Amino acid sequence: MDPGPYDVITMGRIGVDLYPLRTSVPLQDVDSFGRFLGGSAANVAVAGARLGLRTAVVTRTGADPFGAYLHRQLREFGVDDRWVSPVAQYPTPITFCEVFPPDDFPLYFYRRPKAPDLEIHPHELDLDAIGAARVFWMTGTGLCAEPSRTATLAALDHRARRGTTVFDLDWRPMFWDEDPREVYAAALAGATVAVGNLDECEAAVGEREPHAAARALLAAGPELAVVKQGPAGVLAVHRDGTSARVPPVPVEVVNGLGAGDAFGGALCRGLLAGWPLERAMRYANAAGAIVASRLACSSAMPYAEEVDQVAAGGPVPPERDAPPVEAAGTAAPHGRGNGR
Repeated sequence: MDPGPYDVITMGRIGVDLYPLRTSVPLQDVDSFGRFLGGSAANVAVAGARLGLRTAVVTRTGADPFGAYLHRQLREFGVDDRWVSPVAQYPTPITFCEVFPPDDFPLYFYRRPKAPDLEIHPHELDLDAIGAARVFWMTGTGLCAEPSRTATLAALDHRARRGTTVFDLDWRPMFWDEDPREVYAAALAGATVAVGNLDECEAAVGEREPHAAARALLAAGPELAVVKQGPAGVLAVHRDGTSARVPPVPVEVVNGLGAGDAFGGALCRGLLAGWPLERAMRYANAAGAIVASRLACSSAMPYAEEVDQVAAGGPVPPERDAPPVEAAGTAAPHGRGNGR
């Protein structure tokens, strides 16, 4: 029986996250790590699947044991991996982070000489499935190099702004050798929703004041602009004049890196359910807060009942089967925030 179109298809980055199992310790002193599926596009797909959505991801891994691990993880999380293919010449990327709660989480990306997820070719795309998906979610990282850039823009062209087409600005300056503004403009013209933090908005449209950034994003094409402001909450502005400004959910932050991807998966659920803008933002904020209170990204993504509980004002639940994490005391801040 044909299950019908996917609720969410994401396209973009995947890799292996190696997170220290001791917090507030410099990377050179860490002696134990947890291994997790990572990458923004993969994490959003996992977040959506945890909330009951039928999801898939379009990406590529190395033809190596880490690639096999990522396939297994996607399947275990309930994400369709049929469009995840190997690239023989490039290894699966690895990302390390340092964890200095509450707001300093430096990232170290190992994606050289090139990441396999940037080797997505236009002719490999299942454009029928992408066009039929209720939500198509693409990321700024997928625009930073060819052939992924052309493939991503081809997917947007085929979507032709049908359904919900989300551009996660996902600005990672270390991946770019050029100003992204022109490329981002082409992607924004094909999106119906734009999501980004203040740094990402500034890179995309030259504005970081939240209302100015939202106006600039809407002027570039989308119907809905979602501006994430970290401790100041989130601002969402729709072209029809509807807006919502929602404060963050107070939590004891362990690792803020996965919060944006949890927010994304929950945002997809709210948009697909047709919720009012403020309800959708509060729900997405709740999902992000839950993950910020946990160490990992993918495995920390919350289930629907957990998000419902926090969105209703209840306590943040502990993570199921959480890895053991040792707090090593308070270290001097590095002053290098990730901003996600």
